[in-house]
Amino acid sequence: MKIGFIGLGNVGGKLAGSILRNGFDLTVRELHRAIAEPFLAQGAKWADTGKQLAETSDIVITCLPSPAASATVMEAEDGVIAGLSAGKIWAEMSTTDEEEVKRLGEKVRAAGADPIDCPVSGGCHRAATGNISIFAGCEREVFEKILPVLTTLGRRVLHTGPLGSASILKVMTNYLATANLVTLSEALVTCKKAGMDLATTYEAIRISSGNSFVHETESQVILNGSRDISFTMDLVLKDIGLFQEIADKASVPLEISPMLIEIFKDGQSRFGPREWSSNIIKRLEEACDIHVVADGFPAEMVDDEPEEPGYEVVPKGRDAAP
Repeated sequence: MKIGFIGLGNVGGKLAGSILRNGFDLTVRELHRAIAEPFLAQGAKWADTGKQLAETSDIVITCLPSPAASATVMEAEDGVIAGLSAGKIWAEMSTTDEEEVKRLGEKVRAAGADPIDCPVSGGCHRAATGNISIFAGCEREVFEKILPVLTTLGRRVLHTGPLGSASILKVMTNYLATANLVTLSEALVTCKKAGMDLATTYEAIRISSGNSFVHETESQVILNGSRDISFTMDLVLKDIGLFQEIADKASVPLEISPMLIEIFKDGQSRFGPREWSSNIIKRLEEACDIHVVADGFPAEMVDDEPEEPGYEVVPKGRDAAP
């Protein structure tokens, strides 16, 4: 199966690395060829246009920073859609808008190909090891066809329903992670001001009902001081903004979400859109004139679990598809 990959950024580059590591035929495309050179050196091919990449691939994967970027890559005169034909699959692994992925999906179908939105969740460190989780929104027949690739890219793969459903669930999980990040920042700053040892504070949270995936990963690089989680404030604002749009469309009067948006707007205005999102804690650090760091914590998140074969996650009460 020949795979084309567009978007070799923080997440996309690691996913493309998994494809190469597992022996797939890979063709890549990036805005700047220099970004792709490490992949070309490992055996990947280069495509000059999205159309050329689609013409020579069975599956085209896009992993881009925004819905607008995906639209440009897909709909350009020499873009991906122009190179699609019957039997091919377009897999949108970007975090995107439900309506936008449906709109592009209709154009993909008109070209004879099948669309799927399959965003990932779990952090860049798990994307690097193939242990990340993947949501997949598409027809079941399409899911069965692409599942061998998805279980190579990730460990846990969930078929979420029709096209667009995975994008809704992805921005929902990013919203929850953002809420957790902000409350952890408040907890760590408060404990520091209260005179608590921060390494002990970390362990107290980790072994308690207050624990979470965000704490076990992001709190460590916060306490190290590097704050490097390979995710930036502008991307957080995009994701939680998309979640707010879903709630607004469904007439849900959210209370926490608007507060998170204002907090990150303030963080972005203070520290810049490309600042690591975990540095949202700096708002409180500056207000309290302290620095929340402790010895013994890593500078970057590392997945210490071995790479394992992926599998489909079946929701409770539902039988696995034959």
